[in-house]
Parts: sequence; C-alpha cells; structure tokens
Amino acid sequence: MRETSDSELVYRLASAAEWRLASETGVVPLREIDVRDGYVHLSTRSQVLGTARLHFAGENDLLALEIPLSCLSPVKFELAPSRGEAFPHLYGELRREHVTSAIPLIWAAGDFSFGSPK
Repeated sequence: MRETSDSELVYRLASAAEWRLASETGVVPLREIDVRDGYVHLSTRSQVLGTARLHFAGENDLLALEIPLSCLSPVKFELAPSRGEAFPHLYGELRREHVTSAIPLIWAAGDFSFGSPK
C-alpha cells in the first residue's frame, strides 16, 4: 500500500464523545456551525492545530480525525476571510469509515500538539 502524503489528508476536529458517537452510528456528528454553514468544516495538516487553538483552547479530549481527501466528495477549498486562507469544506456526510486514525491533540503551555494516533 502506498503512503499518503500530508497534502492528501484533511482533518476534522472532534471531542472524544463525538468520536464515540461516530463509532456507534457510523456518522461523524455535525456541529451547530456545520449545520448553519451547510458543510462540514475540515482543515489541512498545516491548519488543524491553529483551528484547534482558535476554537477549542484548553480542551483536554480533542481529537484530530485524519481522513484521506480521496475518500470525500464533494470537497471544495474555500477562502475563510478571517484567516486569509482556503479551508476544505465537505458538502456531504462524513462517515466513520472515512477516518483512518484519531489523533489526540495535547493542550500544554497554551498550545496544541499532536499525540500518538489511536
């Protein structure tokens, strides 16, 4: 099997409870912001820690769900004016089977870092 490069991966931030629910139901639950905006918010590898810091600072049960971009459709990279960069947005359902690993994000010294994948 060929290695997947970082540019071929996207990430969905999820709490441990959301990940348990996804494992039970087969679908990663939507958040209020996803419902309001009409798509599932995702990040690239270079964006995900910044997104976590901005929206989930201090949380201790946060996971970065790693997903090969090739598993998702339709995905559009769209500008987030407040951040000045394009983010991946999934206009469809994010299923548990799309997720290849759940990586704990460790909050320490005012920032997140990647832990060991589960």
